[in-house]
Formats: sequence, C-alpha cells, structure tokens
Amino acid sequence: MAATKDSSSAKNLHQCRNPLCCIISPHMLGEIVQRGNAEQRSWAYQTSVLSENIRGQRQALGPLLAARSTPSAPGKARRVYDSRQGMDLPGVLVRSEGDPAHVDPAVNEAYDGAGATYDLYHEVYDRRSVDDRDMDLVSTVHYSQKYDNAFWNGTQMVYGDGDGQLFQRFTIALDIIGHELTHGVTQYEAALVYQGQSGALNESFSDVFGSLVKQRALKQTVDQADWLIGAGLLAPGVQGMALRSLKAPGTAYDDPVLGKDPQPSHLRDLYKGSDDNGGVHINSGIPNHAFFLAAVTMGGFAWEKAGRIWYLALRDRLRSTSNFKRAALATIQVAGELYGTGSLEQKAVQDAWHTVGVTH
Repeated sequence: MAATKDSSSAKNLHQCRNPLCCIISPHMLGEIVQRGNAEQRSWAYQTSVLSENIRGQRQALGPLLAARSTPSAPGKARRVYDSRQGMDLPGVLVRSEGDPAHVDPAVNEAYDGAGATYDLYHEVYDRRSVDDRDMDLVSTVHYSQKYDNAFWNGTQMVYGDGDGQLFQRFTIALDIIGHELTHGVTQYEAALVYQGQSGALNESFSDVFGSLVKQRALKQTVDQADWLIGAGLLAPGVQGMALRSLKAPGTAYDDPVLGKDPQPSHLRDLYKGSDDNGGVHINSGIPNHAFFLAAVTMGGFAWEKAGRIWYLALRDRLRSTSNFKRAALATIQVAGELYGTGSLEQKAVQDAWHTVGVTH
C-alpha cells in the first residue's frame, strides 16, 4: 500500500510540475457535463478526455518536446499550422513569419495574437520570446472536431474551433492567446507548480499578461480596458461576458449550462476543494483582483508600471511553490525598488494585496 501511495504522489507531483495549461477549466467542463444537453455533454466529456490524453503524452515526451523548441533564427518567428480537425501536431504549415494574410481568419488570429504577445514582452520588458532565447512561436488551429479549449502544451499553442453553441473559435480572443503563451513564460521562469495557490498564481499571471496584451494592442488605459478574459468567446445566447473578470471576479458569466462564475475576489472565500488542481482557475480571481486594483490606482497604461512590477516578480523573485503571500511580498518589494520606498506605486501594490485579504 505504501508503495502505491508513493507512486501516486510522485505522479501527481509530476502532473503539477508539467501541466497541460488549458483556458477552459475542468470545473466549467464539469458543469457542462451535468447541465448541458446530450450533445453539449458529449463535447465537454470528449474535451476532458482528450485533454487528459494530451497531458499524458506531454509527460512521456517531455525531453523530445523540449528539443523541438529550438529557435530557427533570432527575432520574432511565427509559424501557424492547420491540423484540419485531426489531432496530429503540429499539422500542415499554412503561414510563416512575413507571409501575407491567409484566407482563414483563425490562422490570422493565431499569427497576429502571437505577434502581439511577442511585442509586449520584447518591446516593453526586453524579453526575447517565451523562453527569452528567441523560441519560435508555433500555433496549431482547427484542432480536433468541435474541441472546446485552447492550450499551451509546453512547446506550442493549440486552438480548438469550439462547438458553436457554447464557445466560438478559440483564436477569437486576443487575451486568450496572450494568456496561454504566458504559461510558457512562467514555465521558463518561476515554474509555478500547478496546484493550490502556486497554481492559482500560474493562472493569474497568464490572465494578467493576457489582459495586458489586449490592452496594449488596443492602446487602452486602465479606465478604458474591460479587464475581461475571453470576451467574444462565448457563443450567442450564452449568458455571460467572458470566462473571467479581473475587475469583478465572480461576475463573468451566470448561465444555465456553464453555471455561475465561481471566482472569489477575497482570501476569505478561497476555494479549498481538490477539483481543478486545488482550484487553480477559481482562486486566481484573488491575485487577479489585486493586480487590477494596483493598476487602476497607478493609472495610465497598465503594462508600463503594474505590468513591469508583476513581470519582474515572476522573472526574478518567485519560485515554484510560491503562494499568494510570497507573491504579495515580492511585488511590493519590486515596486519599492523600481519607484521608491513609500512611492504611490508601492503603496498601490500594498493596498491592493491588503484589500483582497492576502496581507494585513
């Protein structure tokens, strides 16, 4: 019995350190399985099973996948493939860096979204692609049939087309692209374990920088931004605005099939169950809201000050098992180093973490 338990624990730890980072949470898929019609339940179940299979493949092929990430040349290098409703990755190459626009909007959205994400990290934070070593940005569109998800598999982006009833194509939202590619940045920096509070931080950093990719592309100030993740993804008729809201966690959707947005905005409401790797998509609402509060207090363009603070904390200060308290202390310290002890910026960060209950 002890050997079985140890083996299971090692497997779970490996899964948490080598996650398949999907934009749609297991919690939401579970709601669809319980609440949806027969067709919707089938799509959700198939998406869940396929995601588990891909997760297993990633764990088995980890070293090989890492070798595939070698850059072809310095600078921005995007490649978009079409899996043509199949599941073989990467698929058929349909657009490379510098090629003209394609007739397929999903191809262009994946290409442009990868470019906008690269530009934020390179032009604002002087980062050279996901790995900071000119890693090619590889994307595959039209993955599987009516696949309700998008994910970063450790070396590339993969986008489903959605089922058309609940979700539209997953390239449609720029912040989803920025979110998933940021999982790659986290993978090469803090490597936050995908479990509990460290996993919620992993998801939160992706939401933060996904939102900043969109805000920068649209040239929006903190007051102009919608602070939503996945606006436009939900199909017509679904009762909701997006998947998540940094401004008001818990309000993004309330739908008979998807259920109600479960995200808390305060530590007192922390989800403590075991689902979703200990609530990584749920509890990310707490650090998400802290970033929103800090950014709004600083004003202007969120990627310039608040974004820089969060990026440097992720790159230089956090470690794989960091929790919310450690993230709060790291961002407060970085804010003081960048803008001065007692500065408006440092106070904004301090107040934000205090408001969501992480610091006292």
